[in-house]
Amino acid sequence: MTVKVVATNRKAFHEYFISDTFEAGVALVGSEIKSIRAGRVSLQDGYVSFEKGEAWLVNVHIAQYDPASRQNHDPKRRRKLLLHRREIDRLAGKVQEKGFTIIPTRLYLKDGRAKVEIGLAKGKRLYDKREAIAKRDSQRQVDRALKEQYE
Repeated sequence: MTVKVVATNRKAFHEYFISDTFEAGVALVGSEIKSIRAGRVSLQDGYVSFEKGEAWLVNVHIAQYDPASRQNHDPKRRRKLLLHRREIDRLAGKVQEKGFTIIPTRLYLKDGRAKVEIGLAKGKRLYDKREAIAKRDSQRQVDRALKEQYE
């Protein structure tokens, strides 16, 4: 089983607490999968919405594939997520709770098929972000001191 990570949403881990992750397939057209294999994807503003019992990946930018010319796709079109019914129901129920949203954390190719890892997320407050930055900085200083000590 080969996995090639195409895109990650690093901003998501700064902006949200990710409590749970799921793997979902994505319904794509031919020019989209070619563009994904070329690595021309941005998950930055993406999120998942639910309509009529289906999950949709919204606002994820997959760049147009130049050789496709006329048969090209819309870069920001909504894409259907392929999940089991019980997963969709569980996630939709969680989104109804206060403050939860679902965002894509990474897009990867698994055995030649495009998969997206979606995370159940709750927004961070400004003081949470500052705390995370301070913790990361202090850990960096400790690592530096240990490295200097052993050199």
